[in-house]
Amino acid sequence: MTATLPAVPPSSNDLGSRGSARRRVLALSSAEIRLLLRNRTAVVNSVLGPVLLLGTVGAIAVSNGLDLDGPGLTASAIGIALIMVTYYNLVTTFVARREELVLQRMRTGELTDGEIVLGTAVPTLLVTVVQILVVGVGAAVLGRWSAPVDVVLPLLALLGGGALMVVLAAATTSFTRTVEAAQFTTLPLVFAATSLSGLLVPLSGLPEPVARVFRLLPLNPVIELSRLGLVGETWGGHAVDTAGAWAAAPVPLALLAGWLVVGAVVARRVFRWAPRR
Repeated sequence: MTATLPAVPPSSNDLGSRGSARRRVLALSSAEIRLLLRNRTAVVNSVLGPVLLLGTVGAIAVSNGLDLDGPGLTASAIGIALIMVTYYNLVTTFVARREELVLQRMRTGELTDGEIVLGTAVPTLLVTVVQILVVGVGAAVLGRWSAPVDVVLPLLALLGGGALMVVLAAATTSFTRTVEAAQFTTLPLVFAATSLSGLLVPLSGLPEPVARVFRLLPLNPVIELSRLGLVGETWGGHAVDTAGAWAAAPVPLALLAGWLVVGAVVARRVFRWAPRR
């Protein structure tokens, strides 16, 4: 979708202050939200995504005589929304803004590079959070729900996973020439995340050496932290309480932090602000 971002109003305060930086990011985010709302396809997909997920999983559960597992479905929704909504949509958004020279123009103003990336990403991150909440509420109403083992771990998974998808999307744009090409350049990570992260096939059902390798993939620590907090289950399929969840959390937290650092360094080096000539 071709669109021109509204100009970000200049701040009258010190540009280096936190307050002015916050205002600049909010102004850019507001402009991006208006563009998102004008894109009817994106709005429809944002609404239908959680409904289709609930309907599909619910139909499978009913056909097998099972109750809808609310905590497990919500943990899966975190991973699915992050990779299918946040990552993919941000790749297309960054590429579209780059090819329309919007990123290049914004760099000549008051916005810093980090503020441009964050302000552009905020609407997609909000859509991701809303979709996860819709799935969680729907699962609680339609299926079986139990109290989370710990609420902090899923929040850490969502925050860290969202940040990771932003930097991975920024890195992916370096070899994505057009918006149309994004469906191909994002495919490797989307395939690996959906097929090898335990979303479709539990890692506990795989041979131990294979499962340990798959555990190192970018989205896997997010899924692991989500299931530890919401389901009380480790990557190996063992049930744990709150103390056990936190005892198992350091490894996925370290993996997530490591991927964040690697992704941020790579994105900073390869992200392109202007089209290739």
